[in-house]
Amino acid sequence: MPEFPIRKIAILTEEIFHEGGPVSQEPRRRVAGLAVVKNPFAGRYAEELQNAMDDLKPLGLLLTDRMIEALGRDIKAIDGYGKGAIVGTAGEIEHGALWHVPGGYAMRERLGQAKAIVPSAMKVGAFGSRLDLPLGHTNAAYVRSHFDAMEVGIADGPRPDEILFCLAMACGPRIHSRMGGLEAKDIKVWDGQR
Repeated sequence: MPEFPIRKIAILTEEIFHEGGPVSQEPRRRVAGLAVVKNPFAGRYAEELQNAMDDLKPLGLLLTDRMIEALGRDIKAIDGYGKGAIVGTAGEIEHGALWHVPGGYAMRERLGQAKAIVPSAMKVGAFGSRLDLPLGHTNAAYVRSHFDAMEVGIADGPRPDEILFCLAMACGPRIHSRMGGLEAKDIKVWDGQR
């Protein structure tokens, strides 16, 4: 079983009060959980990777729990999420794909009835790389008010033989959202899309 020793964890929180318009009565809150881990596959090609996803499940739950704590809210207020990874330069993009199941399903498990696909972004990047971590609504992918991105990164990582695994959650729509389309209050199908 591969091991992914953690070098560093960071929890980033944001409160957005306005985007140039009137100040919102309640700020939009976003949080990202980041973990820099050793990449056991760095510098070599491994045909079998899927089994390593099980080894990352505890990390997904740990980051999710810390994000929920940082938001300081009942989980019912959390209605946006996303995930991503930056693989150090001695790795390959497929090593970031290891995060799809453990990252996405950790948030789904803790949030309960989340139906929508967890948006994802990943890349191979050098030391100090940044990632635009996509966010979408937890129950309906077509809710436009929740399309967003949170830029994340760690100043001293990922090193070539590391991976930066990222998760994000949000409460509420973008501040001043007014692009129409499906509204969160109008979700009816509960199929993860509409």
